[in-house]
Amino acid sequence: MDELNRPSIEAFKNQTKLPIALILDNVRSMHNVGSAFRTSDAFALEQIILCGITGTPPHREIEKTALGATRSVAWRHVTSAADAVKDLRDEGYRIIAVEQAVGSIPLQQIDLPPHGKYALVFGNEVHGVSSEVMACVDSCVEIPQSGTKHSLNIAVSVGIVLWEFYSKLHLRT
Repeated sequence: MDELNRPSIEAFKNQTKLPIALILDNVRSMHNVGSAFRTSDAFALEQIILCGITGTPPHREIEKTALGATRSVAWRHVTSAADAVKDLRDEGYRIIAVEQAVGSIPLQQIDLPPHGKYALVFGNEVHGVSSEVMACVDSCVEIPQSGTKHSLNIAVSVGIVLWEFYSKLHLRT
């Protein structure tokens, strides 16, 4: 850790965070949840909100991919993703679904004011972001793709989207 210049868990908890809340809406794979924790740690997100059937720590399968990030990243469970979205909106977050939907914009075209707070919603591996939540979002982004499948694993999608937000919000010149 010292050679890599990584903060301790305590130092991480006290450092400035990227103003992003990650919402997992009924994500069924514990490996996807663990990966979301690990990626959220890498980009120093404010929090993860696990909704519905999304698994919660402590869980062996989550820890397998999180590698301890469940101890560094703030998280909570909320039964309804729509309730989580409403609460975050009341706290001033802009709610953005990551979904292939009518009216979605390509990820690279999203405009991110530097002092905004953002809640990114990722949905179920089969059904996507619930229609109840989609009715509440401010905008929707999708990752442009050129292959035959036109879908990505949630863990991969979280990494791509968080990199785009991190580069625009944190690495701005």
